Amino acid sequence: MMRDILAQPAFDGIRGEEYAPGKGVVSDAELDEYIRNDCNSVYHPVGTCKMGSDSMAVVDDELRVHGLGGLRVVDASIMPTLTSGNTNAPTIMIAEKAADMIRAAA
Repeated sequence: MMRDILAQPAFDGIRGEEYAPGKGVVSDAELDEYIRNDCNSVYHPVGTCKMGSDSMAVVDDELRVHGLGGLRVVDASIMPTLTSGNTNAPTIMIAEKAADMIRAAA
């Protein structure tokens, strides 16, 4: 669809050569393969360390790693979903809250 949009005459004066995946990638199967092999996220990954008490959870509600004493996960990986903005401010908030919990436990 994007190729069709950029092929419109309105873009004639500014359109260059397709950078990626390239003119040779045309079929749905070829596009699927390109996406599988070459695409990645430009966003900061989140949600890799689920918080909770179920068997899939990595950390508890105080960010302590289940089954390991003295280890907490204090970063964006505990976020359940990607925020609509930059992850910097929410990660700082997580760190501030974790520091408070660590101080309270000492």
